[in-house]
Amino acid sequence: MSNNQKSRWLNRTVLGIGLASLFSDWSHEMATAVLPSFLAGMGAAAAWLGLIEGISDGLSSFAKMASGFYTDKLPRRKPIAVAGYLVTAMSTASFALATAAWHVLIGRVCAWLGRGVRTPVRKALLAAAVTPQTYGRAFGFERMMDTIGAIIGPATAFLLLMAFHHHYSPLFAVTLVPGAIAAALIATLVVEKERKPVPHISFGRRIGMLPGEYRQFATAAGLFGLGAFAHTLLILLATQKLAPTLGATRAASIAVALYILHNVFYAAFAYAGGWLADRFAKNKLLALGYTLAALMALGIILLPVHIWTLALIFILGGIAVALEETLEDSLCAELTDESQHGMAFGVLATVNAVGDAVSSIVVGALWAAVGTTAAFGFSAALSLAGAWLVWRLRTQPAKA
Repeated sequence: MSNNQKSRWLNRTVLGIGLASLFSDWSHEMATAVLPSFLAGMGAAAAWLGLIEGISDGLSSFAKMASGFYTDKLPRRKPIAVAGYLVTAMSTASFALATAAWHVLIGRVCAWLGRGVRTPVRKALLAAAVTPQTYGRAFGFERMMDTIGAIIGPATAFLLLMAFHHHYSPLFAVTLVPGAIAAALIATLVVEKERKPVPHISFGRRIGMLPGEYRQFATAAGLFGLGAFAHTLLILLATQKLAPTLGATRAASIAVALYILHNVFYAAFAYAGGWLADRFAKNKLLALGYTLAALMALGIILLPVHIWTLALIFILGGIAVALEETLEDSLCAELTDESQHGMAFGVLATVNAVGDAVSSIVVGALWAAVGTTAAFGFSAALSLAGAWLVWRLRTQPAKA
């Protein structure tokens, strides 16, 4: 790929990866939006949801690390990405056959293993398709497209729930369609540039070769991740808080609508965050995202229960996730050499997955055993600690 082609950041590869993210998120967010209600119908509570999300994220971390390490040594990464998208699509659709919570756990684990394999590969392909000066916009565009899928997904789920009279199996089966389209888009649109595979070096040495600034950044991301619970818990929160006054069915519908609102703000701020990342210090913007996540958690504890206060919590959550994901990816690419991108993105994805696993399980368990104050207070404290550490990272602002 020529320098002139790379300078046009919205090229065929960036567009292909963005569209694939849109369709893949459309697929699994259809399932995610109704998953809390589906589990509640089985008699499973917050602890089960936290367990499903936590174990899935935890096991996928091994896939992310292995994929990042292994694919740096391959001349072509794209086939691995296509396979990962297909596994995620088929495993998410398998929820249609679930009759118990442990069935959902198995399907989610398989889906997230596929997602884990493809994540560092997709990010390395994206970083290789653009210049360092446009990392923010490229990653912001991908996150925006991903989140447009996350808006369409719950909206589709909402319509299909009514069409299928609140029967979940046909809805889960439909998720296979956009999931398969995502895999096809990666296969047909993404152009993988020629690259020289890195020579075989032990896993430990490859970790040690990553820059010190990157390791400090990964530590901050890990600290934040220990409190960054899966936002499916927000759907469960809204459902439980509103059900006593509105009834279970209406509460579940409003919770899905609030999640759509969350994803609208996520999409809007993903590209905005990327645009800012190409002009200002990425670590400062990332610290802001972590701080907003802490404010969201504190809002759950301190604000009275009302549709409008819940809307504010979902909005803060959407903005926080947008800044977090866009800035983490672009900062990761900036702090490491292109030859290290697979490993760097694999490490970051693994750190985030382990953090998500711990936080989802701990927050879900604290919520079930003690209450929301302890659960979300834990989240807020660790989010602020991560913000402080990443703020102290020494980086140079990117030049547009």
